[in-house]
Amino acid sequence: GLTSRHLAYVIYTSGSTGTPKGARNEHRAIVNRLMWMQNAYGLKDSDVVLQKTPFGFDVSAWEFFWTLLEGATLVLAPPGAHRDPAALVDLIISQRITTVHFVPSMLVNFMDAKSVESCRSLRRVLCSGEALPAASVHRVRRLLPWTGLHNLYGPTEAAIDVTAWSCPDGFDGAIVPIGRPIANTRIYLLDGHGAPVPFGAVGELY
Repeated sequence: GLTSRHLAYVIYTSGSTGTPKGARNEHRAIVNRLMWMQNAYGLKDSDVVLQKTPFGFDVSAWEFFWTLLEGATLVLAPPGAHRDPAALVDLIISQRITTVHFVPSMLVNFMDAKSVESCRSLRRVLCSGEALPAASVHRVRRLLPWTGLHNLYGPTEAAIDVTAWSCPDGFDGAIVPIGRPIANTRIYLLDGHGAPVPFGAVGELY
């Protein structure tokens, strides 16, 4: 009797409210997210994905499910390595990692690491969880020009991410966009009464 509306997982988060709660996600939501990700980034069976996000965070779901769905290789980071830029550089080089996720604050530390420009196997760096500073984008473009950089945004309640933006080669902006909605997702900007705001006006994201 299972259907796509049954729960796939529950992750506890404080989210935007600051009050701890269990975010429940259905199978159809995570499957939609994974199918969109494959269509957008085209993981191959020759790719190597670094699984370094603790299981209590939703990013870990795509790190292992996306990798295994596409028959790629999943490398589990040793405990604590997700906070050690030098260890991550060594791991990426030795395991020929092609795909990795960073929260933007960790990306800053990673880009400061010695020999980061030797991570020549990296093909995809995905960021989410915090606002991505433009300075980080410029550094990735300068030190890892062969690597695609992607900014994603979404609350845990909405199956990981709801918008995405891929950094173009010549990006020189001061603000990094969160992008446009992923497949089968709509984004609304609403005022305090729940009504859509006009173009150019400030509103809350729904």
